[in-house]
Amino acid sequence: MEINEVTEMVSGLPASNQNFLWVIRPGSIRGSEWLESLPEEFSEMVSNRGYIVKWAPQKEVLAHPAVGGFWSHCGWNLTLESLGEGVPMICKPFTGDQKVNARYLECVWKIGIQVEGDLDRGAVERAVRRLLVGEEGEDMRKRAVTVKEKLRGSVRSGGSSHNSLEEFEHFLRTLFTLP
Repeated sequence: MEINEVTEMVSGLPASNQNFLWVIRPGSIRGSEWLESLPEEFSEMVSNRGYIVKWAPQKEVLAHPAVGGFWSHCGWNLTLESLGEGVPMICKPFTGDQKVNARYLECVWKIGIQVEGDLDRGAVERAVRRLLVGEEGEDMRKRAVTVKEKLRGSVRSGGSSHNSLEEFEHFLRTLFTLP
């Protein structure tokens, strides 16, 4: 991320009046090893509402019942992990399939909010509030749980993904069976 985007996030997240966990990996802010390029008041701005770490076990965090949403660039793996735990997303894609995934989450499954254009504190605050406060966010969380249940059903014995994998395994075995 660019330093100006991080600065806008630093302002928008606390302004939403929602608690948050923010993972900022070392080296992910251009021109900075970690947080040293942020303003001095940075720590004060987030300390009442948020916690910033270098790493967190993403799947375990997403599975925690206190998590109401996930801000993601919408790469496919991140998207599947979030869907697999029934967590709706705020989508800020950067490139490639991320844009398609984000559009699908927002427009088809209706379990995502896409933040488009330049990132500013107002857009951050509005997106967080839309997802975590009020009826729209509640509806997204309900739909996300429904998707989670369908995903889990598909991998159980007799489910569509389970059956497809078994058929693929059978196909591979027939290819390599000697006459």
